[in-house]
Amino acid sequence: MTLKRFSHFALIVVVSLAFSVSAEAAASKKKIDRRVVKALVEFHQVVGNADELLARAQGVLIFPNIKKGGIGIGAEVGSGALQINGETVAYYSSYTASIGFQLGFQVRRQIFLFLQQEALDRFRASSNWEIGVDGSVTLVTLDAGGEISSETFDDPVIAFVFGGKGLMYNLTLEGSKISEIHPD
Repeated sequence: MTLKRFSHFALIVVVSLAFSVSAEAAASKKKIDRRVVKALVEFHQVVGNADELLARAQGVLIFPNIKKGGIGIGAEVGSGALQINGETVAYYSSYTASIGFQLGFQVRRQIFLFLQQEALDRFRASSNWEIGVDGSVTLVTLDAGGEISSETFDDPVIAFVFGGKGLMYNLTLEGSKISEIHPD
């Protein structure tokens, strides 16, 4: 691939992601809620003891549709909901921009379990929570039928990544910025 073709392809990816950002920002509460329910159903299918893990959490942040793409320059975007005791209490967006070795496009689901009240309180008090800066997160990637011991995790926040469609090299949550949104 020539440099000119690579530049055109990279530009197409960046423009496509920009449209995804504006579409995610415009998602309604009903649309986000519908996607959250689907993500939780899939989480129960993928994790054998999902009920135990969810019951242990002080809060659950569900991003049902994270889109990530890039060629050297990349972006990741999604919107979701924070649930406490099974009820949605707020809506959030997640955004990451990156430069480095990355290639592809992927759509996946992410669920953050806040296992300590202090971690949940810090998250909710932050206006622009950044993973790796404002909070440490243990990342778990899942395949169907996995069972995770809830006693294994001592960290205050664990993130589950599952349901990936597409191919993306360079899976990380570091640098993701999560901000509260107020959809219609």
